[in-house]
Amino acid sequence: MQWLRKLYGIWLLLCFVLPFLLLFPLFLLIIIVKPWRRLIKPLNRFWAQCFFAGGFIPYKVIYQHKPSSRQPYVYCANHTTMIDIIAMGLVVQGPYSFMGKAELNKVPLFGFMFSRLHIPVNRISKTQSYQAMQKALDRVDQGYSILMYPEGTRSKKAPTLQRFKDGAFRIAIEKQIPVVPVTLPYNWIIAGNDQLPQWHRGEAVVHAPIETKGLTMDDLPTLKKQTFTVIENELKRHQSPQPITDHRSADPSQNGSLGQINL
Repeated sequence: MQWLRKLYGIWLLLCFVLPFLLLFPLFLLIIIVKPWRRLIKPLNRFWAQCFFAGGFIPYKVIYQHKPSSRQPYVYCANHTTMIDIIAMGLVVQGPYSFMGKAELNKVPLFGFMFSRLHIPVNRISKTQSYQAMQKALDRVDQGYSILMYPEGTRSKKAPTLQRFKDGAFRIAIEKQIPVVPVTLPYNWIIAGNDQLPQWHRGEAVVHAPIETKGLTMDDLPTLKKQTFTVIENELKRHQSPQPITDHRSADPSQNGSLGQINL
């Protein structure tokens, strides 16, 4: 069935590219007319809806606590595939800026849009990394949430989490805004780094915000560990019982949700 999965992979790529090409003139208009940049959110949401509908992937967003669209947050999600980027268009409430590696700038058209509407991070250059952090802080002051993958890169041992970096938590503490952990348990199955794409339902679990009011940089390791643990426990809860049977969360509170959105 490998040929079928290869065909499905090509189809998913078309579902990713074609809606983006359709929306690109609107992204270009938003780049030119800066007051319209809050329209990034609905455009990204529509793009995500087109992708998952075209790929015949039912995608459910479960809110254990639904963030306010009027308050900025730092959204922190696990990262295993490019699908994570488009999936977060269904998750984030209110206007947001995505912080990602500067290598995305090299992707034709997408890189042009990304470098002008979001925040590329050159992890090799300390100066440019600092400038990216300052830009993120400025965006928070403008009412934008910041979306980051605190692992810094896609996990090569999905769904196992890699060690978190500090950037997301520095922003949250400096601006005294909550961290929202987000678990994406199945995206790696749909299009993992080292496997052919395959069909699987999608899901995103949006956890309760972790408050940072009153925290200082001395609390950063604790905040980082707390966020890591929330996402890790949810990932273990979704893992197949065949390879792992003793890592499911025993905490019944992890199974509840205050609301859900079905695509």
